[in-house]
Amino acid sequence: MHIAPQELQAVACAQAAAAPRFDLYAGIHKAIRAMMADTLLTLGRMDPEDALELAEGTQKLQQLLDFCRGHLQHENEFVHAAIEARAAGASEAIAHEHAQHEAEIARLAALATGLLHCPQEARAAGALALYRQVSLFIAHNFEHMHVEETAHNAVLWARYTDAELVAIHDALVASIPPEEMMFTLRWLVPFMNPAERAAMLRDMRAHAPVPAFAAALEVVRPHLAGREWDKLAAALALPG
Repeated sequence: MHIAPQELQAVACAQAAAAPRFDLYAGIHKAIRAMMADTLLTLGRMDPEDALELAEGTQKLQQLLDFCRGHLQHENEFVHAAIEARAAGASEAIAHEHAQHEAEIARLAALATGLLHCPQEARAAGALALYRQVSLFIAHNFEHMHVEETAHNAVLWARYTDAELVAIHDALVASIPPEEMMFTLRWLVPFMNPAERAAMLRDMRAHAPVPAFAAALEVVRPHLAGREWDKLAAALALPG
């Protein structure tokens, strides 16, 4: 990855600045971390002798894997394309990891399917093995996202204005089908901090149709604590 130390230093400076730069990664990575943690906890507490719990746990894992697969595609098509357009080679190492992640996603999906069809006496061992493999996948993804949030942001912030980064973000969001977007919002908005949450929904209200904004609030509200919802409602001046 061709990233100069000066660019990495620029990340630290930008993060300490009073007006931080626009971050393409921050929100969606919070959503991914939250979904990964929730899925791992589900697999860890799942009863492999209970057919319903087994089905629900493996289904949750498949949803996570599908979400990760889509996220890789979005980053490849929009973020990596932007990096390569102005810093050729700078996304090469992470792009290679994306290919590894795609292979790992396929392997974990096959393990989950296999667990559903394995003999009853082998399910406990299979569930533990799957849990451990998923934990390794998540551990690597956490490190991977940190590199994107530091090294990749250094490249983007050095070569793009915030207005240009917002345009890339908006084009990416516009490419996401409505059903996928609602699923994303369920994990994205609840795990932001109050200021991030309010800013995102203000922007959505300004650009999305009224029914879409109302649907987003319905998706998000059950996953917010009472105090969190009160802060959001106040920030958006929602009717009581």
